[in-house]
Amino acid sequence: MLVTEPGIRIPRGDDDRVVDLSEDFVVLPEQTTDDTDRGWGERAGGNDDWLLAERPPHWD
Repeated sequence: MLVTEPGIRIPRGDDDRVVDLSEDFVVLPEQTTDDTDRGWGERAGGNDDWLLAERPPHWD
């Protein structure tokens, strides 16, 4: 609303609206919180080294 005098409001049109067209505008994040280690209930860091050491012999 555009206020010209105290107590009098005039609706603004769409042409008066400022639209940010920069490339930095983010609508959705790249990764959600439930698609992280913490979201899956795991600790950060992982255990990849242990998994590689414990793989079955026929995988070599």
